[in-house]
Amino acid sequence: MPDPTPPPDVDTSPVVTVVGVGADGRLDEHAEALVRDAEVLLGGRRHLADRPEVPGQERLAWPSPLADALPALLDGLRGRRVVALASGDPMVSGIGTTLVRLLGPTSVRVVPAVSSVALARARMGWSAEESVVVTLVGRQEARLLRELAPGRRMLLLTSGAETPARVGELLAEAGHPDATVTLLADLGAPSESRSVRTASEWASVAATDVPALHVLAVELPTTPGPWFTCSWAAGLPDDAFEHDGQLTKRDLRASALARLQPAPGQHLWDVGAGAGSVGIEWMRAHPTCRTTAVESHPDRAARIARNAARLGVPDLVVVEGRAPDALADLPGPDAIFIGGGATRPGVLDACLAALVPGGRLVVHGVTLETESLLADAYRTHGGELTRLSVETTGPVGTFTGWRPARTVTQWSWRR
Repeated sequence: MPDPTPPPDVDTSPVVTVVGVGADGRLDEHAEALVRDAEVLLGGRRHLADRPEVPGQERLAWPSPLADALPALLDGLRGRRVVALASGDPMVSGIGTTLVRLLGPTSVRVVPAVSSVALARARMGWSAEESVVVTLVGRQEARLLRELAPGRRMLLLTSGAETPARVGELLAEAGHPDATVTLLADLGAPSESRSVRTASEWASVAATDVPALHVLAVELPTTPGPWFTCSWAAGLPDDAFEHDGQLTKRDLRASALARLQPAPGQHLWDVGAGAGSVGIEWMRAHPTCRTTAVESHPDRAARIARNAARLGVPDLVVVEGRAPDALADLPGPDAIFIGGGATRPGVLDACLAALVPGGRLVVHGVTLETESLLADAYRTHGGELTRLSVETTGPVGTFTGWRPARTVTQWSWRR
């Protein structure tokens, strides 16, 4: 068994120690000693101003924009004892998460304080098991729409004083104007406060009347509202999407997603996305699923973005362009759906080449030309070739009859 002790010349100390600070500004003895001993203290201006001066200690406020300037800043501080101050638990939508992603988990030591999430749950009497945390940081308030369901309890990590009004508007538009929204401000501080209003009431509250540091606790009524997207199962109703007819219909969409197999953290290319329905439902399957939708028609590209926001996945990326050229610089996919344009030269080959082992591909076609292409692909690569025919009822005079939709040929393949 190898000796776990590193050689004496290997530096195992962290590059950065991140210390969480409670809303009252207090630190325990261990955290206080780390801050006093730091050669360089990083943090927001408020956190730095609250700490007593230490002779010889260099203090640096976070640069702006943070993402662009942070790597160079940290690289220039290597070899020095660096402590970064953060609010509460640095790993709850905080700087700790950013630093770990940048430097790796062995280079960052985290000393958390009680998080705003833990304090909010305590104040509301909500257990972790019966509530969900949704981060709206980055002004992506529409993310909360993915979580709508009867009786749902949400803790929203907000991005500014304008957030409560926007949250109220979104909930009211989604059919939940009577949802109870509790604003918990300055949690853990002497100035802590609590304000309870309905969603429709919050929609008219000015940002100047909202404390800067707050968490929103949202509780939806237990009775179903008019909004029909509270399920994460594949196959939302077609009228959940704004479209111009270029839409992968409900039953075909469910079949495609069953074969694409969304999984946490994975990335989908939705090629020839139309209304974006497959890519949107891929992202609704789990909060960490990602989609890049490729669409050449400008109006449809804009429509995809609207649909994504309305259905709670505003982080979906829309690339306006035509495959295969538009695929060249995209982040690698774990799965690909081709809903249109499969017969365009180079599209299918580019998609096949982009998939890593375990990657999934689903292609739909309604024309003889696409069907011929998919039959050739099936003979060459294997996979599964399926014809999907769906009929729905409709009026036939004063009676009711079956209306067949176009039969779709589906080729699915796993590398």
